[in-house]
Amino acid sequence: MSVVRLGLVLLPPVPMAQTPASMCTPLKTIKDSLSHRRRYMKHNFPINYTIRVHSYEVFKLSNISRMRLQVEGLVLQRLWFQVNQGILKKIIRVLPERHPSRSYTAELERRFRDVEGVFVQSHPAEVLEQDLPEGIQDTWDHLTEDPDRVPEYRWRYASPKSLLDNFCHTMHCLFSECFPSTEVQQDCEYDKGKV
Repeated sequence: MSVVRLGLVLLPPVPMAQTPASMCTPLKTIKDSLSHRRRYMKHNFPINYTIRVHSYEVFKLSNISRMRLQVEGLVLQRLWFQVNQGILKKIIRVLPERHPSRSYTAELERRFRDVEGVFVQSHPAEVLEQDLPEGIQDTWDHLTEDPDRVPEYRWRYASPKSLLDNFCHTMHCLFSECFPSTEVQQDCEYDKGKV
C-alpha cells in the first residue's frame, strides 16, 4: 500500500484574545448605538452616497478570517480600534454641523473612545507597546500615512452605513465574549457569498 501525500497543511486559527469583563458594558453600549445605524447612516443620506476611505479601512470579516490564522486576537483588536477610529472621524468630517446624523455619530465616537480607554487600561502597557507583526504593521502604517501621499488606487468609496456594518460585525467577532449569542457566532463565520 502506498501513501499519497497532499501538499495541504491545515493550520488551526490563532485563538482570539480574552476580552476583559470590564469592556463588555461599554461594548454593549456601542452595540445599542449601532442598532440605529440604518436610520442615521442610510435614511439621512442621499441614495448611493459614499465617502472616500483607505482600502485598509474597509475592514470586514474576511480580513479577520485571513489574519486570524497568523496573529493573536489582541493584535486584531488593536487594529480594529485603529481602523474604526479613522472611520468615525471621516464620517464626522463629511457631515455638516446641522446634519441630523452628526450628533449620533459624535456620540458614537465618544462611546468608542470610552471603550478604547477601557481597552488600554485593561492591558499592561508593555503588551500594547509590543511591536506588531510585519503584515499588521504594514496595514497600521498605511492607515496612518498622510492622505496626500496615498496612491489613488488605494482609495475606495463606501457608504457610511456599510462602514458601520463592518464596524459592528467585526466588533462582535473580536470581542465575542461580550456578545454570547448564536447570531454573533454566525457573524464570525466568514461566508464569501455573504461578505
